[in-house]
Amino acid sequence: MTKVFGSFVANDHIDLTIEPGEIHALLGENGAGKSTMMNVLYGLYDADGGDILLDDKPVTFAGPGDAVAAGIGMVHQHFMLVPVFTVAESVALGYEPTKSLGLIDLAEARKKVREISSRFNFNIDPDARIEDLPVGAQQRVEIIKALSRDAKILILDEPTAVLTPQETDELISIMRQLKEQGTSIVFITHKLREVRAIADSITVIRRGKIVGEASPESTEAELASQMVGRAVSLTTEKDEADPGDATFQVRGLTVVDKAENVVVDDVSFDVRRGEILAVAGVQGNGQTELAETIIGLSQPRLGSITLDGKNLVGQSVKNRLGSGIGFVPEDRSTDGIIAEFTIRENMILDVYDRPPYAKGLNLKPAVINDEAKKKVEEFDIRLGSVVDPIATLSGGNQQKVVLSRELGRDLQLFIASQPTRGLDVGSIEFVHKRVIAERDAGTPCLIVSTELDEVYGIADRIAVMYSGRIVGIVDADISREALGLMMAGVPADEALAATAAPDENDAATSAPETNSATTSAEEAK
Repeated sequence: MTKVFGSFVANDHIDLTIEPGEIHALLGENGAGKSTMMNVLYGLYDADGGDILLDDKPVTFAGPGDAVAAGIGMVHQHFMLVPVFTVAESVALGYEPTKSLGLIDLAEARKKVREISSRFNFNIDPDARIEDLPVGAQQRVEIIKALSRDAKILILDEPTAVLTPQETDELISIMRQLKEQGTSIVFITHKLREVRAIADSITVIRRGKIVGEASPESTEAELASQMVGRAVSLTTEKDEADPGDATFQVRGLTVVDKAENVVVDDVSFDVRRGEILAVAGVQGNGQTELAETIIGLSQPRLGSITLDGKNLVGQSVKNRLGSGIGFVPEDRSTDGIIAEFTIRENMILDVYDRPPYAKGLNLKPAVINDEAKKKVEEFDIRLGSVVDPIATLSGGNQQKVVLSRELGRDLQLFIASQPTRGLDVGSIEFVHKRVIAERDAGTPCLIVSTELDEVYGIADRIAVMYSGRIVGIVDADISREALGLMMAGVPADEALAATAAPDENDAATSAPETNSATTSAEEAK
């Protein structure tokens, strides 16, 4: 298979074989050509060369409808669901069951959703609105949609990029069930642990070419090296922090949602110059709302947010950005980019009206273009041209554009929610180095992450949120057992006491507490 966009070769004479009833991982860094290849297989793109054989017979697809009819289903990284539709309506869309007079038979659609949901223990309500479902449930709706059309080959494009660790475990269980029932799965990813946990076979793609096959028994370091083409450090190296004054302060912050539920509950903390404070916790415990309130996307009911002594509450998002805050949002596609704008335009969304990009009311295209090319080189963004729409980039490369924009100016505070979501190991290594460099330059950094490896790798201190409250702020050398207890709502002092090694004299009396702590840690996981 060969696919070319202008002068950019996305897929260069790729050969790939998928066996019946196997989970075949397609491993590669951002922009390697994985999604392009699968979009050809699904009929979204026409190949510029090569053949697709299904059961040894050549097939051609004029569009996704032909691929679906041939038994190929695809769950895209960015879900193809209509937010205001119900689950049943979303599953039926394009393949609506009908009854007399050509009316849509939604009862039949609901029945099919219930049947598939029950078979795989999805626990999905067919009458629930898509916009009211968490991300993990929306992904299960996409899988139900594919299975309702009798997919024999299921393509999962970066399926865990937006999932919590718990949702990832659930997805892996679902994949195993599908495999047992004879479904072939193409698993596109760059997450090495998941590949080793679930794949039967692994194909590695780099810069549009197949560079080799790998075994699930390969080490993460071996897979990373093959994927990126060089040795990659899987641990973050950083010097001890030398923090200064606490220039960023949050006091008594309380935030309520549209239904008047308290989502951030009397939160207070400081971030000092030259340190990284990581906010950890299971997704959905107020971390998202905390970050959005700091940047001004939500307004607090109570409390203050101060930077360099100035209260930010009541300030617009633009003014907060102008005061020197860099912000990487959790949902890049909604809050981080404008899909229809070019890549270079997205690189200046928050500074387009300032020098050197503008003079008065006039933009300076030559400067914008030159600066964009510098950022492309610095952040290794894989693209055809900086004037292409950003929607043409892979999710990981879109994230690099957002990071290049926010880290490309002088900052007084850097905030990032899930900064490496959707990035490959090489890009994660680069981003962590940039964040640590920002810290070492004296910038206070607030990182929100559900990836515990990331939290431990870059944090100087860790704040754990549970049910909208901070249950404790601890040093980054805290044990995973204690951190797991805190994520389950146990206050920091109790978590540390419960996981401390018992003295010989009181080993007997401390044993029940240790067992209880282990159970709670497992529940947190």
